[in-house]
Amino acid sequence: MKKLRMGIIGAGGIAQGRHIPAFLELQDKVELTAVHDMNQQRASEVAEKYDIPYVFENYYDLFKEVDAVAICTPNKFHSDISVAALEAGVHVLCEKPMAITTAECERMVEASKKSGKLLLIGYHYRYTEAGQLAKRAVMNNEIGDPLVVRVQALRRRKVPGWGVFTNKDLQGGGSLIDFGCHMLDLAIWLLGEQEPVELMGTTYNRLSKSPNQINDWGIFDHQTFEVDDHVSAYITFENGISLQFECSWAANIKEDKIHLSLSGSDGGLNVYPFELYQPKLGKMMESTAEAKHDETAAGLAQAKNFVESCLGEAELVVKPEEAMKVSKIIEAIYRSSETRSSVNFR
Repeated sequence: MKKLRMGIIGAGGIAQGRHIPAFLELQDKVELTAVHDMNQQRASEVAEKYDIPYVFENYYDLFKEVDAVAICTPNKFHSDISVAALEAGVHVLCEKPMAITTAECERMVEASKKSGKLLLIGYHYRYTEAGQLAKRAVMNNEIGDPLVVRVQALRRRKVPGWGVFTNKDLQGGGSLIDFGCHMLDLAIWLLGEQEPVELMGTTYNRLSKSPNQINDWGIFDHQTFEVDDHVSAYITFENGISLQFECSWAANIKEDKIHLSLSGSDGGLNVYPFELYQPKLGKMMESTAEAKHDETAAGLAQAKNFVESCLGEAELVVKPEEAMKVSKIIEAIYRSSETRSSVNFR
């Protein structure tokens, strides 16, 4: 069987921590063929470490040697590189978020449609056992019509002290576009085809701009910190659905927390840990299941889904149009905070 020739663009932490190890687990269907990074020395070191035959200074040259690429660059470059790859006839797995602006996302979707090549965005929370079970519960009508969604993606003191995470020009934002986007995507996926109607959002960075930092994830310069470290939003969707959202890298809270729950017309569910709440037999019934949030396993499942979809054996779990909806909402939250007014999508 012909193997999918895979290229890596951006050889930093996420490439080496998630994508390359996952592809190495799938060597019966994929081979790592080429790598590119702006840091040529790092690209060469990664190629030697993982036995990747080709190293390219220019990613356009890389396209000639691969069938697909994983794009693991700063957010600013997601759209341009994805479009270039798709136009070159190469399938794309692009790290989250899809892009910084909705306009950039639209270019990516259009390029995928025109080329006929696949575009997967790396929202790997969908591939966790907990996410998959929650989706099946909603699809099986266990909660009826969704009414209220609650999302929290909270870290107490975990501003990334490495890379370019606090650089607004390269990343487009902070805790929301980096961490909160995962839970926002998962929540919107569980809702299905619902479209956003209006939102109000507020962003903060007062803690991280203060001196004498306490931070569990390395050192950063509070004087040059220019992105959000804490975000809240209230989003309404079609059919009267509301979503209460909060995320943070830094917040004065007791402990880190991820929470996603849905209350519906016939029941409710909590994702972490997985629980179902339903009125039955004159009582409120509660059922539980062990469903893990294992990000390593999810990364492998994501890679497998991408490779098999490229080979015509599966269908993408994350559609580019769905990922674009997440970016549209993120962009609107930032705009709402900046203008101190609500954003209407109609």
